[in-house]
Amino acid sequence: MRRGLRSKALLCRLWVAVAVLVTGTIWLWSSSSIVLLGTYRVQDFFVNDLWRTADSNGWRASSAPRTYWLPPPTESESNGYVRVRCNGGLTQQRSAICNAVVVARIMNATLVLPELDTNSYWHDESGFVGIYDVPHFIKTLKYDVRIVMSLPKITAEGKTKKLRAHKMEPPRDAPVTWYRTTALEKIREYGAIYLTPFSHRLAEEIDEPELQRLRCRVNYHALQFKPNIRKTSSDIVNKLRSEGHFMSIHLRFELDMLAYAGCIDIFTPKEQEILLKYREEHFATKKLVHRERRLIGKCPLTPEEVGLVIRAMGFDNTTRIYLASGELFGGERFMKPFKAMFPRLENHSMVGSGKLDKGLAGSAVDYMVCLLSDIFMPTYDGPSNFANNLMGHRLYSGFRATITPNRKALAPIFMDMDEGHASGYEERIRQVMFSTHFGAPHRRIHPESFYTNSWPECFCQMNARNQADQCPPNNVHDVLESQFHSTGEVSVAASAKR
Repeated sequence: MRRGLRSKALLCRLWVAVAVLVTGTIWLWSSSSIVLLGTYRVQDFFVNDLWRTADSNGWRASSAPRTYWLPPPTESESNGYVRVRCNGGLTQQRSAICNAVVVARIMNATLVLPELDTNSYWHDESGFVGIYDVPHFIKTLKYDVRIVMSLPKITAEGKTKKLRAHKMEPPRDAPVTWYRTTALEKIREYGAIYLTPFSHRLAEEIDEPELQRLRCRVNYHALQFKPNIRKTSSDIVNKLRSEGHFMSIHLRFELDMLAYAGCIDIFTPKEQEILLKYREEHFATKKLVHRERRLIGKCPLTPEEVGLVIRAMGFDNTTRIYLASGELFGGERFMKPFKAMFPRLENHSMVGSGKLDKGLAGSAVDYMVCLLSDIFMPTYDGPSNFANNLMGHRLYSGFRATITPNRKALAPIFMDMDEGHASGYEERIRQVMFSTHFGAPHRRIHPESFYTNSWPECFCQMNARNQADQCPPNNVHDVLESQFHSTGEVSVAASAKR
């Protein structure tokens, strides 16, 4: 009897041991499958998922005021006129225009249509009226600021002449208090002030949500490109999308950015000489070591590195890519490896009509195509106003997918590859890239720019637990109309006469 019980107990132990062995074997096999096969399955799913907008988690864009918003001053109530000269490239100027509207609002002043410094950067004469839809701009902001086309004429000592604005240079990232004190004092004294230069002359972080929402109303509603630019951009997007999804890439591998970043070791001695000379002429003297800059993520990705990243993520050589960039430094030798991986590369010269290829208009077309693309990828997001603004605009326009490479995390991988240690590089790249938010709503954390991410000020939640996050009505103008009980139209002609 005892012998039989002992045999049964031994048999039970044997079965338990077998079960543990089998379970462990299955676990080990499945674990290795996840590494070898599961990544590919997740990768496939992830790439397909990226062609769609990111999960909103119940959030949507909203720049409508959530508290009572006073109407702008009449001509007699205004403290004076504000002129600004917006310097830099297209999107740097765009940010400056947003800031100019906020500054006029802060000072209870009238804004003169902003001037765009086209000569020094683009060498064209387009100006605001050549790029943006002026009637739309004035009409959209009629509840926020009073806008005129030019300074008025005044009569003094029997003579009529245009009011002269007092020139001021605001501090970089000036706080709101500077405009409410120093600038306000001068505008009251002279009747008009001329703020120049006006790039980055208002702090991005303002502890007044309604002023931040005004920035969004300017950037995403009032600043609309002229019809010919919108038509050209739309034609390009339709051509690109006629064969399915397409990705846009801002390839920031140009002379000015490479010289600024101090990333020169990969170039020939002659090219290094050009970069160093450009840096000496345009930027402050500072010793920069390429390897150190690369390790902290300060070097723009090369075209080949961009190709390696998107290939590792699962995009194949049939992927259609629109390139937004200026003249690439170093020429064809840097593009050749990228083209070998992704031969279906386009730009606005290749798929556009050729009428708007240069200057501000060409940059505006690139901006719109990148905004409307299924996926956008910047290769350098700081200080790249083009990429930063686009990421913010795509976030506001429905959480459109954005791939943002973590250059600091990718640098050791590419440096190992340069030294001949390429084993497992695709898996290492995937681990870096799959940890990003890809255009989904997320809280802004320094040093992320407000123009890159206006969440939470310019977003609301449809089923919010917090009252402050509750969505107002969809239409910004419906909110303002209901506050002002006004349906008056604003015309450019009427504004110009003032």
